Amino acid sequence: MKTAPRILFLLSVISFLSLSTFGEDATNYNNSGLVKADKGDAEGAIADFNKAIELKPDFAEAYYNRGYTRQLKGEADNAVADVTKAIELKPNSPDAYAENGFLKQVKGDLGGALADYNKAIELKPDNARVYFNRGLLKTGMSDLDGAISDFTKVIGFKSDYFPAYYHRGVTKQSKGDLDGAISDFTKVIQLKPELAAAYHHRGLAKKAKGDLDGSKADLSK
Repeated sequence: MKTAPRILFLLSVISFLSLSTFGEDATNYNNSGLVKADKGDAEGAIADFNKAIELKPDFAEAYYNRGYTRQLKGEADNAVADVTKAIELKPNSPDAYAENGFLKQVKGDLGGALADYNKAIELKPDNARVYFNRGLLKTGMSDLDGAISDFTKVIGFKSDYFPAYYHRGVTKQSKGDLDGAISDFTKVIQLKPELAAAYHHRGLAKKAKGDLDGSKADLSK
């Protein structure tokens, strides 16, 4: 009877060490998966993320990483399921909401994508990538003013990010703001002079304004 407390103590230590080992192993598998994914070995990465989740079923990061990798493989439904699980386990993760928004956008769930992007921005207001993706989404939803606002936000964070100027220019052109569009396309050409689409759109905008010589010069690029 005197040995019972000691036995219970040893069992507790063994249990604690086992849990700690599982946690460490899960982290190691997750890290290994990230390395494999970075090298383009998606199958190997997913296998490692599977093992991490098997060892630690509440490992939100492993679900997120597996979902991201599945998305790269084109497994949209499985990717959404994984990222949704990551959000369930870690509801304050802006990256998970951002990824889920992107996946929903690809699948055509525009309302769901918008809700997830909004949440990601609420949790991390300085995420330029999410503003950019939300701008593209709003363009597709015909919210042109909202799209321009988001692209402008991206430029505020990254003033040399030419895709934000380009898409803002296209959106302004759609709204009839030709001067604003020309200004944005000119900036794109400064940042990315080999981008033919920027010359093309600027040429069309100049033509609409009656600048036929300028239009001809751009459209010949």
